[in-house]
Amino acid sequence: MAHGASLALFGVCGLLFGSFANVVIWRVPRGQSVAFPGSHCPSCGHDVRWYDNIPVLSWLVLHGKCRDCAAPITVRYVIVEAASGVLFALAAFQWGGLTLRALFGAIFFWLLLVLSLIDLEHRRLPNVLVAILAGLGLAGSALAQVLGTSIVPLTPLAASGILGSPLGNSVIGALIGIGISGGSAAVYALIRRARGLGMGDVKFLGALGLFLGPYVLMSLFFGSLFGTMVGLIAARTTGLAKTRIPFGPWLAAGSLVAALAGPAILAWYLGLAGMG
Repeated sequence: MAHGASLALFGVCGLLFGSFANVVIWRVPRGQSVAFPGSHCPSCGHDVRWYDNIPVLSWLVLHGKCRDCAAPITVRYVIVEAASGVLFALAAFQWGGLTLRALFGAIFFWLLLVLSLIDLEHRRLPNVLVAILAGLGLAGSALAQVLGTSIVPLTPLAASGILGSPLGNSVIGALIGIGISGGSAAVYALIRRARGLGMGDVKFLGALGLFLGPYVLMSLFFGSLFGTMVGLIAARTTGLAKTRIPFGPWLAAGSLVAALAGPAILAWYLGLAGMG
């Protein structure tokens, strides 16, 4: 399939998955089924017609209001749908169009989007979604091991030994993610007598390691950088020095950087340090 056609196909699939993402973001934290009941207006309870459930387009046609009761539909819905479409197309662009690696990359990006928005709203990362992320990462690396091709990790290392195999690369990444974050949380709690990094973030980093291998360290670095910058801005804006912000979205942003540009950033850094 031509590369342009695969980008379009992934983009359309991403829009559809974006519509489902809105369902997951709303229902999973509330312990509701994502399958039943069907999509309905939370204000009047009327079922959403199929032609009112077309990603992005329906929201624009309806001017962001329910057809039946005219209750406003938050713009977040259309933003999530559009973001999902862009992320799917980005995965196809990054990993060669219609490939297994691009498919796993697209699902990885989609779950990062879903988990980020849930964490922003509810200050937690649902275990079921983190487990799905981890399961897909492990399945992708096992499939890559069997097929002898690059699928997961998305950023494999050119190494020998255990790091030279997809499954070994992923497992090492997961151990690094859990070990460093869990150890840092324990030390912080011991010294400050207060909770720092939550266990949800520790489990999230373990799942990220399955997809990124040792590049999960880069995810943690950029996530910490982004989180610190946002925290400083929030503290300056609100005047509250101890403003708490969820870490999940910034880990997700760091993971996006690591997945898309990790090897290039590492090569640049090693060159700068005279080790390239």
